[in-house]
Amino acid sequence: MPLPTPPDQPGTNADCRRISQMLGHMGDKWTIMTITMLVDQRRRFNELRRLIGGISQQMLTRTLRALEADGIVSRTVHPTVPPQVEYGLTPLGQSLAIPLLGLTAWVLDNMQTIEQQRAAYQDKTLALQD
Repeated sequence: MPLPTPPDQPGTNADCRRISQMLGHMGDKWTIMTITMLVDQRRRFNELRRLIGGISQQMLTRTLRALEADGIVSRTVHPTVPPQVEYGLTPLGQSLAIPLLGLTAWVLDNMQTIEQQRAAYQDKTLALQD
């Protein structure tokens, strides 16, 4: 679906701004990692935190709340003592996981090439500084 933008006013289309905001949120590294950890099964909070690694409790809480608010993640509280809470992807979340897993696979397939290109660029940059 093409988004009409006046040529003399780039970035002023309301749909462009909304899409940019949503992609900024969905493209966050913690969001992507959280979604990919929930693709295969529902998980408890601490399990997610261990699997993701490096995420603080506060950031995981924020990420899960934002994903729940967007309808990407569902939160289920089991009536046990203490209460057990599980998170899982909704159908909307599963549909988002498909392109995210494709992006993840692309990164894994191209990581070595990208790292080589970065090293070559750094070498070139350092040589120009000398």
